[in-house]
Amino acid sequence: MTSYVSHTTVDCADAYALSRWWEAVLDYREDPDDPNEPGHEECMIYSRDGRHRLLFIEVPDAKQVKNRIHLDLRPVEGTRDEELARLTGLGAAVVADRRESDGAGWVVLADPEGNEFCILRSDAEVAASRP
Repeated sequence: MTSYVSHTTVDCADAYALSRWWEAVLDYREDPDDPNEPGHEECMIYSRDGRHRLLFIEVPDAKQVKNRIHLDLRPVEGTRDEELARLTGLGAAVVADRRESDGAGWVVLADPEGNEFCILRSDAEVAASRP
């Protein structure tokens, strides 16, 4: 059982401006069917091959303790809860449990040095929850 990085999330003050800057730096692109626009609180950009994504989310707080960049992991096999058990077995600490009663949500974890990341539901879990 392993995980893969779904997308890298960057907390910021201006999601549009920062996403445009990183687009230029990395030669990434936005989704033509869901373009980023000024005023959007969430802006996603993709690598040219579509294999890596960066999501910029506006937050009201300045960087103090919480990471401004964190990884969102999605289990390749099994469920979010099975992967959560595996990761805590490897030494990750639960920082916040954001799972919801309908199965949505995520769990915020910290690695052994305190760097935060999240574990999401697997692709199969997401697909099974769709009507």
